[in-house]
Amino acid sequence: MNMYDNKPLFIPVTTPRPLIFGLSLWNMSGFRRNMLSIWSDKAYRARKLSFKLLNQDYFLCNSPDTVRRVFLDRHDIYDKKSPQMRNALKPLLGDGLFVSDGELWRERRKACSPPFESSFLPGFAAIMSRSAVEMADRWQAMPNGASVDVLNEMARLTAQIIGRTVFGDDVSDEDAAKVVNGFTEYQHTINQIDYADTFGLPFLRGLVNPLRRRKAARATAEVHQVIDQIIERYQQGNKPDCLTLLSVLLDGDVSASGKGGCPLHTEAARNEAIVMFMAGHETTANALAWTWYLLDGCDRSRDKMYAEIDQVLQGRTPTLEDVANLPFTRAVFEESLRLYPPVPLLSRQAREEDEIRGAKVKPGTIMLVLPWLLHRHEKEWDNPEAFYPERFMPGNPRPDKFLYIPFSVGHRVCLGLRFGLTEGILCLATLAQRYRLRLPENHKVDIECRLTLRPKDGLPMILEKRL
Repeated sequence: MNMYDNKPLFIPVTTPRPLIFGLSLWNMSGFRRNMLSIWSDKAYRARKLSFKLLNQDYFLCNSPDTVRRVFLDRHDIYDKKSPQMRNALKPLLGDGLFVSDGELWRERRKACSPPFESSFLPGFAAIMSRSAVEMADRWQAMPNGASVDVLNEMARLTAQIIGRTVFGDDVSDEDAAKVVNGFTEYQHTINQIDYADTFGLPFLRGLVNPLRRRKAARATAEVHQVIDQIIERYQQGNKPDCLTLLSVLLDGDVSASGKGGCPLHTEAARNEAIVMFMAGHETTANALAWTWYLLDGCDRSRDKMYAEIDQVLQGRTPTLEDVANLPFTRAVFEESLRLYPPVPLLSRQAREEDEIRGAKVKPGTIMLVLPWLLHRHEKEWDNPEAFYPERFMPGNPRPDKFLYIPFSVGHRVCLGLRFGLTEGILCLATLAQRYRLRLPENHKVDIECRLTLRPKDGLPMILEKRL
């Protein structure tokens, strides 16, 4: 796998690795900007790591068996999100699925799952393709060689898709932009890594930058406003004929007959709606943006994907049935998710004592699982830093499901796993029929990792029309 047709593999942008792993009061500011910046070479080879930051114990699960232990086998004692994650997301999501645990999480998970059943995917796929066609038509009005921020464009596209599918609401460009801008601002201002929880110093919890708090509050209000308006339109009678997340949450509609559900109160419904909107647009948008960057850097993969799309679709809009006939396009998207997992750090907190690979885990220990590290583990992957979609092609062995986890794994695996994969493939295929996206020569791509993994300061690219 070192060479393909005598051409070297494309090695995309990554994060610098310090000589020695460590987080301290002195490098906290850099860690807050990029949570991947502290991991040394050792972390890309180790199966587990345990360390302590002042009063707080940490355990890094960095192998399929350790991930399985925490996320599946002993989920009963590791179901609680870390305090850092809970405190970072609570202002935006309230008690939504991302931060809840125990019985509340089980109830909400059950309440939110019906719209993601496979029977709804064909209808959703048609909306995905149609929305991508609308974006392609909008790009068509631009001159050849125009510059667009692909990260922002993909975020607006996926925000419209999640609105039209899961919510049954035709979200306007203006509202989609509000959600995108609001979540971007929230990530820039929220104090995800605070001294109190990171170092186990509860007496520091009152030390909050008031300016950052106000900015985060404004960003939260902007996102809440859009979701509240969607809910208000629904309650005023703007209800689609099919089952949607809002019909499940607000009316208890869990079947075609509309019977059998238990409706949530309005605030709880809003919290879950925000969770689904954020998960549905942010992660797929980031993955699509990284995919366009990777394709621009690898002529071989780009030419192979475009040839497949042209041969299968022959200029028509793709449908759900076409996804199975686009294996290389899917492999490109899956390889993008490997190299740039949208949520690169997952965390839990141990409720009870445990033992993992011979190491004691004390109650209160923060359990870390980093898809970023797992997906680049030097003992698990050939050429882990290289962009090589062929590793996901049919006929090659699939990676262990506790090693490749772009949608998490176990009991808390993402409800929208099939939805997100389908969305990524259809959007890629639809847009690639008509355009190639190319980086400007003077633009250097960099990584920003806060709540999600995204290209730093956006991703300006040049539109080149193919048709």
